[in-house]
This record gives sequence, structure tokens and C-alpha cells, in this order.
Amino acid sequence: MEASLVNWFGKRLPRQPSQRVGIGDDAAVLRWGAGPDCVVTVDVVMDGVDFDLATVDPRRVGRKAIAINLSDLAAMAATPVAAVIGLVLPREGGAALARELYEGLIPLAEQYQVALAGGDVNSWDGQLAISVTVLGQATDRGALTRSGAKPGDQIIVTGEFGGSILGRHLDFEPRVQEALKLHREFDIHAAIDVSDGLSLDLSRMAEASGCGAVVHLTRVPISQAAHARSKETGAAPMEHALSDGEDFELILAIPPKAAAALLASQPLPGVPLTCIGELTDDGALWQVDDAGVRSRLIPKGYEHRLSP
Repeated sequence: MEASLVNWFGKRLPRQPSQRVGIGDDAAVLRWGAGPDCVVTVDVVMDGVDFDLATVDPRRVGRKAIAINLSDLAAMAATPVAAVIGLVLPREGGAALARELYEGLIPLAEQYQVALAGGDVNSWDGQLAISVTVLGQATDRGALTRSGAKPGDQIIVTGEFGGSILGRHLDFEPRVQEALKLHREFDIHAAIDVSDGLSLDLSRMAEASGCGAVVHLTRVPISQAAHARSKETGAAPMEHALSDGEDFELILAIPPKAAAALLASQPLPGVPLTCIGELTDDGALWQVDDAGVRSRLIPKGYEHRLSP
């Protein structure tokens, strides 16, 4: 239902000449005079949906609230510039909670030189909600999008996947500098960050690009957290890697020659780059298991459930 609502917005909302990229990508891209394009993203996180405030340090919540936006800018290979923040606070203890949220948020903003330029505060008898909007600048190569992949492109991912609920979903490092470096040094056709699940977000990039994809399961980098989570749930570590979400790693579509150079050089210290498959021209999603058997890949991950 979430996807259909986003599609409705995309069709219903008028498009202005200033929009290079609108609804349906990780961020909007706007023409901004004679200077670099402006890249804008917004995310809302809520107690009871994205975290449990009864069990989590509010400083980690504040950090996550801005980190997920920085991850969106990483997917666009944009440099963060400024942020505005909206807080909807519970009336009881709201002022103290706001201070704690900012104590977690400020260090990450300083790390990425993001100006905390303003915002708004409201209160009610319900749970905490935070809306963060981050503005960035595209590089002189322009912003990456999820719609530029081509058949034959290699599917390259950063890092490892699965089990983020065990802690990483609050403490991940957005791949901003990594994305800027890769965009500067290599030919990248498309990118998306993994917020909702590796298989689901890959399907979104493939669909936006009019492509299909083949994933070789033996190549998927599975985190230790996915193995730990598997012991708790009984589901296979691979299932967690493909569908857990909130890994906030990058999926990149890169032409074969550039992909070979990237994989050989491994230019990101401490962040492995792995080829997990390739884009195809058949419009379908496939997986290949360790026996070489090919079957349909059903994208799974987190989607908001909305009634009509």
C-alpha cells in the first residue's frame, strides 16, 4: 500500500521546472540558480515504530534521526549542508527529552559539517515523533539516482547485511564520504541505500531503471548480527540479510569495466565492496543458489501498512 500511495503522489502532484528529480527517489534534486543542484530529503521516525523509547537511550534516537537522512544523501552522492528538525514531544518530560535527543544528534551533524539551521517543536499526549529534513549539494558530476541502471551493470554493495535490529539500526555510519569518493573516481549508473531490505530496495532500483536483476546468494555478505538473529528467530541468516532492512549500506549499479577496477582496488578502507549479481533486460528478479539453481527472488522487507 505504501508504494501505491507514493505512486499516487507522483502522478497527482504538479511538477515544477526546478525539479530535476522528484518523488520516488532517495531525495529530491532541485535546480538552484547557477550553482550546484540542491538535494533535499526528509524522514520521520516515531516511538513504537522505529524505536522503543522505553528501552533505548534517547541520544541514540537523536543520532538515528539525522543519520537516516544522511544515508539518503549518500545514495545520491551529495554533500550534506544543513538540516531543520521538527519535534513532536510528549508533554510529560518533553523538554528534558528534547535535550537528550539533541545531545545524540549534534555530534553526527558536526562530524558531517551539517548546520542545524532551525526547526519547530510541538507537544501532545502521544508518543515522540521526529522529522528531520537535510539539504545537500550535488557534486559537479550531478546527483546519482536509482533510475540510471542499465542491463549488464554489476550490482555492487558496501558492507554486510542482516540483523540490524540487534543494535546497528541505531548506530550505523552513513556512507556519505564513501559515496562521494566512489562517485568521484568511478562510473556509477545508479544507487540506492538499503533502508527497507536488500532484496526490496534492489527491486526498487531495478524497477525504476526498467531492468531485472540476478542475485548470486553465495556472494551476499551476511553480517554476524544476521547469524545471531537467526538463532533467535529460526530463520536462515540469508533470509535476514535479504529482508531485515535498516542496514543503511549502498547498492550500486556499475558497468562491468568500472566494477572490475573497483573490486580490484577496494578503495574504501574498512568498508568491503562486493559484487552480488548483475542487472538484466528481462524485468524479473532472480536468485541463484549455491548449486547454481536459478529461481525467482521475491523481494521482502519493511513496508508501511496503510488501509485504503
